[in-house]
Amino acid sequence: MPSTASYPALPKELAEHRGYARVFQPGHLTFGFIAPLESYPDSPGPTLADHGAMARKVDQAGFSAIWLRDVPFYDPNFGDVGQIIDPMVYAGYLAAITENIAIGTAGIVLPLRDPLIVAKQAASVDQLLGGRFILGLATGDRPIEYPAFGSDFDNRAERFRDALAVVRAATERAWPVHGSAYYGELTGNLDLVPKPAAPRLPTVVVGMAGQTMEWIAQNTDGVLWYLTDPAKIPDIVNRWHLASQGQPFKPYGYGTFFDLDADPDLPLQPGRVMRAGRNTLIDLWRRQQDQGVAHVALNFKPQRRPASEVIDEMGEYILPHFPSLAPSLTPPSAQRSR
Repeated sequence: MPSTASYPALPKELAEHRGYARVFQPGHLTFGFIAPLESYPDSPGPTLADHGAMARKVDQAGFSAIWLRDVPFYDPNFGDVGQIIDPMVYAGYLAAITENIAIGTAGIVLPLRDPLIVAKQAASVDQLLGGRFILGLATGDRPIEYPAFGSDFDNRAERFRDALAVVRAATERAWPVHGSAYYGELTGNLDLVPKPAAPRLPTVVVGMAGQTMEWIAQNTDGVLWYLTDPAKIPDIVNRWHLASQGQPFKPYGYGTFFDLDADPDLPLQPGRVMRAGRNTLIDLWRRQQDQGVAHVALNFKPQRRPASEVIDEMGEYILPHFPSLAPSLTPPSAQRSR
């Protein structure tokens, strides 16, 4: 793994981005939560009771991000409907009740949406958030949704690349001229309003979206994968760093089902849920920070304790080791390396 001192820097426009720089910094690990901010191990969906208060709670505690999922339908075979409310609508609501935390999507299923509408929604939300929005994009993990939208599942990877180019043209250029193979054409006689609050809207790929590591590193601002086995992290991160060589800092993060045990010393349990005590997890996450993991997004669904109780414990014992950062601050790990 590269040392902290050898990481490339963030590009200037993202180093000053309120949301992106809070979540992603070279050599530093931060924590966010995948909505809903609620434990619901025995149900496909949450109650959304006190969800506004819970969002304010994680914001005030100093966590780095809340990630919103794009799940338009209830698929009984999948058994999880995320936060139920549309992510762009929910992001607008969170803009009104939070102050510092980044709001991201994890991720908008881009081949199922018109990219110009995504661009309009994302720029609007970013304006409401004062530059705290991160646009996470995916091709989805539920093939059954594609026929409902009249979309071809087999060409989703190509349409993803095409749609992302449309989003970037519309949000980053004035009076853009841009051709598209699958969507509309911009001929310079229209200009999308509003533009994002910052010079450019940061984009991350959630999963792989059918793309190579090299393409993701070249065309986006980072990747959020799904954790399957912590033992595989060093190899995955090393491959990601090789793919992004020569680029500005491109963060690797992951999302995972999470269950913080009441026993602070419980060892990490085998399985697809990250289940352990806080002391075990602090040691694990310190190692992963050294290995190059930049962000961990925790999913409360299988959590057996009340989410509010878990947030309090993490805020008191775990977050001091992995603080969120303001855009102007140098990561503590970088300070220690000097």
